[in-house]
Amino acid sequence: MEAKAIAKGLRVSPIRARLVADMIRGKKADEALNILTNVNNKSAKLTKKVLDSAIANAVNNLNADATTLYVKEARVDAGPTMKRHFFDSRSHIGHRDHRTSHIIIVVAEKN
Repeated sequence: MEAKAIAKGLRVSPIRARLVADMIRGKKADEALNILTNVNNKSAKLTKKVLDSAIANAVNNLNADATTLYVKEARVDAGPTMKRHFFDSRSHIGHRDHRTSHIIIVVAEKN
């Protein structure tokens, strides 16, 4: 049995969020929570919220035991990019792209 949680449109770059997702993929759920609480960056806080939600979905909806859960899938997809323009030197238009991401976490019971 699998439980899933998705957070869309998060204001963090997908490249930075993938570094955190790679750390928890395949780990036990409580071990992944410990890793995310000790990593000090924005994407770790957002990923921890999604992992908490996935664990709660498994416990409440599927009557799973929280101690037997592991992170089956941790995926970060690119969301829409917000394009911001500003005046640059020599009357050129510069741009800064504010990237967003979608974080998908699937937890399952270990047999």
